[in-house]
Amino acid sequence: MIFDYESGEFIHALSDNMAIDSDGDLMMKLSDNMAMDMESGDIHIVSLWSSDDEDI
Repeated sequence: MIFDYESGEFIHALSDNMAIDSDGDLMMKLSDNMAMDMESGDIHIVSLWSSDDEDI
């Protein structure tokens, strides 16, 4: 799970670059620690969002 510091909630990854929050809003990964709300266009700071193909 990925924590969204802007909204204070967890978002759940759907793929390497898309996620959904508890309100049903889609989030697109911009970097390992940034995501964009696809509905509002707001940029959110998130906890580490790594790809499935990356080793942690």
